[in-house]
Amino acid sequence: MLKLKIKLFSIPFAVLLFLSSEQLYPQEVNIVPYLKAIENGNIAEAKEALTDLKIKYPNDPSVMFLDGVLKENGQEALVIYQKIVDVYPNSKYADASLYRIFSYYYALGLYDTAREKLVQLKSAYPNSPYIQVADQNLSLLNSSENEVAKPKNVESESTKDKTTEDNSKYTIQAGAFTNIDNAKKLMSDFENAGIYTYLSNKVVGGTNFHVVYAGRFEKLEDAESFLQVLSTQYKVNGSIVSISQN
Repeated sequence: MLKLKIKLFSIPFAVLLFLSSEQLYPQEVNIVPYLKAIENGNIAEAKEALTDLKIKYPNDPSVMFLDGVLKENGQEALVIYQKIVDVYPNSKYADASLYRIFSYYYALGLYDTAREKLVQLKSAYPNSPYIQVADQNLSLLNSSENEVAKPKNVESESTKDKTTEDNSKYTIQAGAFTNIDNAKKLMSDFENAGIYTYLSNKVVGGTNFHVVYAGRFEKLEDAESFLQVLSTQYKVNGSIVSISQN
């Protein structure tokens, strides 16, 4: 389902960030110099600065945004951007965060979800410069879809999922519940944050458990990194398991 290292930051979009940064919110850190450093290829400089900024301003939404930009793991970045949108909707980079969520789903081929995020972007931030860019992406997609007969040529969401999941080796067991409503609540939290999740049943000692899994990973280090995100953001005591075992 999820390709884990999708970079949602590209130079043309960086220009939009700089243009929209002329009026900074006084309570937020100015991260424009570090975004410019990334644009110029000085990623190490931006990462070094981020380390200090996270210590000094751990709850600053602009610092969070810079953290998301520098993440190599797409799922980790997605959690950060969603937190900015949910908790700091009036912050400097809230619209940019929502645009990046749109871009994530668009890059995965989950176009219906991407369209939903674009609707949210237009509703919440009607003056955002990212709307035009997102509209252009979907316009190209619509033109491409209209060139072929959809029933014969367009894959379903489930077909795309199977294609992208083929190389996944690990997942995270996020929780096991005897009450299915509790399991569904955790799954809903994950889904709202854009995290791939699924449910499986296991019988242990005669008791049926509803097991919630989150994410699919090709590399163990990616799973380990994302487990830390889940532990911090959702207070889950999860564990990494092989997909072949669940």
